[in-house]
Amino acid sequence: MVRREEASRAVPVTADEFAARMHGVGPFEPRPHIAVGCSGGGDSMALTLLLQQWTESCQGQVTALIVDHRIRPESTQEAKTVAAWLSQRGVEARVLSRPDEALQGNLQSAARDARYSLMFASCAQAGIPYLALAHNLEDQAETVLLRLARGSGVDGLAAMAPVTERPEVRLLRPVLDIPRARLRATLRSAGQSCIEDPSNEEEAFKRVRLRRLAPDMAAEGMTPDRLAATALRLGRARDALETATATILARSTRLYPEGYGELDIWPLRDAPPEIVLRCLSRVLTCIGGGRYPPRLERLERLYEAVMCETEPFAGRTLAGCRVMQRRGNLLVCRELRAVRAVCPAAGDVLWDGRFRIRHAPSSGLDIRRLGRDGWRMVVERRPELRKCRIPPPVRPSLPAFWDLDVVAIVPHLNYVRMRRPGAGGIVREIQFAPVRPLTVASFMVHTD
Repeated sequence: MVRREEASRAVPVTADEFAARMHGVGPFEPRPHIAVGCSGGGDSMALTLLLQQWTESCQGQVTALIVDHRIRPESTQEAKTVAAWLSQRGVEARVLSRPDEALQGNLQSAARDARYSLMFASCAQAGIPYLALAHNLEDQAETVLLRLARGSGVDGLAAMAPVTERPEVRLLRPVLDIPRARLRATLRSAGQSCIEDPSNEEEAFKRVRLRRLAPDMAAEGMTPDRLAATALRLGRARDALETATATILARSTRLYPEGYGELDIWPLRDAPPEIVLRCLSRVLTCIGGGRYPPRLERLERLYEAVMCETEPFAGRTLAGCRVMQRRGNLLVCRELRAVRAVCPAAGDVLWDGRFRIRHAPSSGLDIRRLGRDGWRMVVERRPELRKCRIPPPVRPSLPAFWDLDVVAIVPHLNYVRMRRPGAGGIVREIQFAPVRPLTVASFMVHTD
């Protein structure tokens, strides 16, 4: 006999329930337009149908984004099938195809990053401000366990937030507290088929192995509900810590348009260790142009070195940054060998995860780091630049426009070598706008 609580987990999500979840991740303007990442799997198909019902109730619109990742031969046909299903239901569907180039590194992580990149770009191009994702209760529980295995602190164990602000779009996770069984029941009640990615069953992936251990862990009390509840409680703690961190950062940190920062060490010495760790993480992620913070163990080693009062701080590298003492403060700048970004100076680009650059549609130049050789080239022509206010460790990591093997433009040095006509008008705007800014919107938690 099925227990009552188990049966309740397989009840379809009602329109009123889903409306309440959308209220929790809102508010929204009249007639909102929301994109939804739809892989064709049961969770994302259910979310797409729930969103369609909700947007129709408020005269809005939903657009399904289907990524053809091209990792498996069947993926292209599967994407077309899902698009056809949704079109039959009156849902606008767009298939986004990943280039054929091989994914590098961890397959799941690389595929996720490529999928998000395609969806973010599609939202930006279409002017859609929201992207809904089908992460659910079990996904949240698995994320807690994965991050616990990595030794994450409060930030990691708070897991996923129902709302996350990204530069390109606002991510919404309206079913984060709903069990997967209820989403599948919702799909069955609508008479809709789905396509499951077989990689979701491959034990080579840690998340899949954890999923298979779920019944044994639940028998020991580590149920998805309890793990998700833990994430909720830690989310509240994270929100409070972020407020305190933002206060200390405002007192201690100065960012410069050339992409480096200085930290006054005294406000850090007076703050609790957890807050200082978070400050260091924010500064490193911002200046390093990274999407993810450094591992906690490495950050703790940096903290111990910086705060040690018996030995002078000799400098460290972490998260693509150099950290060193300068005039009684901490100087944080980009580590030169970590700056590998090279791209044509054509159109608008985000270079090295740090600088947004607007320039002429086609210049024939490349953007790459100035480097030590480039710096020597520049000061040979402009010796007075040796006295510029930019600290010496920062200069080689500056973005520079190269004409083959010659430095043509260094915007932050106001340097232009007129090797070709019109070179001075190529750069229209350059702004230090890292992927992760120094301070962000507060971590959101469910309030109901």
